[in-house]
Amino acid sequence: MHRVNLGEFEELVLLVAAILHDNAYGISVMEEIEVQTERKINISAVHSALDRLENKGFLKSHVGGATKERGGRRKRFFTVTVAGKGALDFIHQQRNDLYNQIKPADLGLNSYGPTRYSAT
Repeated sequence: MHRVNLGEFEELVLLVAAILHDNAYGISVMEEIEVQTERKINISAVHSALDRLENKGFLKSHVGGATKERGGRRKRFFTVTVAGKGALDFIHQQRNDLYNQIKPADLGLNSYGPTRYSAT
């Protein structure tokens, strides 16, 4: 596969869109990222990332029907394309390949290592 250039946030948005499958739209993506990562996310950043990913061919969108909950406004739903799935597979494999080259001694850890990530 050719080189895949995604920022960390774009990768996160693409992963969540894949997780949500048929229910991926701006608010649902934002809420899922907040639940999964415990990060507060700006909806404008989500919409920008969704647009960039669609422009790169990793997502496609369609407009759903109007709903009473949204005052008659329609949702724009996103689905992962074949290219998007390929990008996720490529990134996953690349990260795993790099991670598998780390030896505990390289990080000054014993063979048990930390049980949970902590920046402190």
